[in-house]
Amino acid sequence: MELYPGKVDIGQALARRGRRRENLIPILQDVQQATGWLSAEAIERIARHLSLSETDVFGVATFYTQFRFKPIGRYHMKVCCGTACHVRGAGRISERLELDLKIAAGGTAEDGKFSLERVACFGSCALAPVVVVNDKAYGRMTFQKIERVLKGLK
Repeated sequence: MELYPGKVDIGQALARRGRRRENLIPILQDVQQATGWLSAEAIERIARHLSLSETDVFGVATFYTQFRFKPIGRYHMKVCCGTACHVRGAGRISERLELDLKIAAGGTAEDGKFSLERVACFGSCALAPVVVVNDKAYGRMTFQKIERVLKGLK
């Protein structure tokens, strides 16, 4: 299932970046952008393309927190937990989303519609607390605003 229509698929990412080892991270980023996560099949194809072992590719991917190894939901919700957001109630917003979506942070709903993640910082401290849904940021979040966002997505 392509989560981000119009983006490159695995084959396109591999062809676009070439076969040099220094392309590993950009290829991992492109594949995750296209599919939403890095599957075992994707790791294998990347390794074969770059003439690396799967262990080498997986080792690099697991070093960086930006890479995911489980599918995300159609609506991937990220709650900023940086200092400004934390002070302004991001923890309560995250807990509310966990209750409303019936998933724990780091998880994906059984129907695949929503996933929830806590992130360190978006760099939008003036808008704290911030929640990002896919690529759209929502600032100065409150319980009422979260309800409106969720209603619009459901």
